[in-house]
Amino acid sequence: MNRMTGFVGGILAGLILAGSFGFACLTMDVPKTVEAITPAAMAAERPPADDGKLRIIVFGAHPDDCELDAGGAGCLWSQQGHHVKFVSTTNGDIGHWQMAGGPLAVRRTMEVQEASKVMGTTAQVLDIHDGEIEPTLENRRTFTRLIRHWDADIVIGPRTNDYHPDHRYTGVLVQDAAYMVTVPFFCPDTKPLKKNPVFLYSSDGFQKPNPFRPDIVVSIDSVIDKKMEALSKLVSQFIEGGCEGGPGSIPRDEADLKKRQDELKQGWMRNRNAEIANRYRAKLIELYGEEAGKQIRYAEAFEICEYGRQPTPDELRKLFPFLPPPTGSK
Repeated sequence: MNRMTGFVGGILAGLILAGSFGFACLTMDVPKTVEAITPAAMAAERPPADDGKLRIIVFGAHPDDCELDAGGAGCLWSQQGHHVKFVSTTNGDIGHWQMAGGPLAVRRTMEVQEASKVMGTTAQVLDIHDGEIEPTLENRRTFTRLIRHWDADIVIGPRTNDYHPDHRYTGVLVQDAAYMVTVPFFCPDTKPLKKNPVFLYSSDGFQKPNPFRPDIVVSIDSVIDKKMEALSKLVSQFIEGGCEGGPGSIPRDEADLKKRQDELKQGWMRNRNAEIANRYRAKLIELYGEEAGKQIRYAEAFEICEYGRQPTPDELRKLFPFLPPPTGSK
């Protein structure tokens, strides 16, 4: 049985079994874009060519990583009409304490789709089991095709020195694609990119063998509420605790769910972006100026990967058009 057949079978199982997995699962419908994992559908969803807009693709290991790491920047890009795609490289099918397999994969796919509606982004979940992604040739081809189909200007992924093997190998696969996207006879079924994208790492706190370097730090103050609203849609992870939750984390009813979502929006998720702003305050002041940089409350940060195109400071501001002009410029 191939992965597509297994995933569709899991979806059918999810429809049959969803009623046994608590209140939040009862409130969910079938994902409407499961077919987006096929090559034909990837091509169909490609943004219009030559529309003058940026194309950004973000890779995260699980259905919540892209949203956590780049949800604010995604909102800022999408508000200006740029095309942002969030790819979850595994389906998250073991990321819960109570449910697993096809039913959970279905649920988490729908959750990131709901989050993307809030942010104005596009979501795709790959049919790879949670905890099992490996840096194989097959997966290298998949990543290369995804980047080419999106005709990406910017590619974002995790660094490779991370505690979770799915994060590490997602980072390796993004790095492996950083050159191959321009090679004509690698995956010749997809058109190679004429210009290598800028590859970026999302921020983390790991120190060995080398700490994260904040090359770009973005104020997300204007969209922090939108990002929090999007993250609150990821109920299985941030309300029910994911694989570390327990029976007490299941909302009792709609009112209890809303109460927990409201608490979440004002709690650790918001504080996480406040910590990034404080940690990289010097870079915010450098990019936004002394006065504005000191006042920024919430931020996301990215590091330029040494693979891919190396942007100049002026090009970086074009790629991040919500950054202000350099201090002193007209």
